[in-house]
Amino acid sequence: MNNKLGNPAVVGLAGFGLTTLLLQFHNIGICGLGPVLAMGVIFGGLAQFIAGFMEQKTGNNFGFAAFTSYGAFWMGLCIIWVLNHYGVFTSTTREVGLYLLAWTFLTLIFFVGSFYIHRAMSVTFGSLLAGFILLDLGHFGYPQMNVVAGYVLIFCALSAWYMMSVIILNDLAGKEVLRNGKALAQRETFKMVFLKKRA
Repeated sequence: MNNKLGNPAVVGLAGFGLTTLLLQFHNIGICGLGPVLAMGVIFGGLAQFIAGFMEQKTGNNFGFAAFTSYGAFWMGLCIIWVLNHYGVFTSTTREVGLYLLAWTFLTLIFFVGSFYIHRAMSVTFGSLLAGFILLDLGHFGYPQMNVVAGYVLIFCALSAWYMMSVIILNDLAGKEVLRNGKALAQRETFKMVFLKKRA
């Protein structure tokens, strides 16, 4: 009997990448907000949220926290847009900036955590962190930074899809076709440095 289960990360990464890509198409001025809102609710939001809870069952704290968090980010952002559109609890550009700033701090934690996973994860979260910082600047008086953020986050979205491709293609091929790269930090190294300092 084959008890193999699918890896929920493929759905989480797909939803994160696609919705992020669409929003950046909007930020650089080639796409309206409608498709972003639709995918932000369903794929980037709900599907990524479900993937996060499936990661919890595998014991993957990082995947559990990341996918549920960014799924909630997309659903929250879409709620802000809808409330603004209908004039209910409208948020100013600065207030949206504060929303993004809070997510910047959370992303920083995930970025540091990614050092212990693999290089592709660090690249994805590094570009996500850079994109958030640029969006923060864009919402606090430098709107041209939103366009710059758009291009940085397009790279981030494609990086997420690369990790998705690694999981899917390696599984289908039954061998390593693509690589994520080695982790930038090792737990053993951290322990050695920490214990040495204490000694």
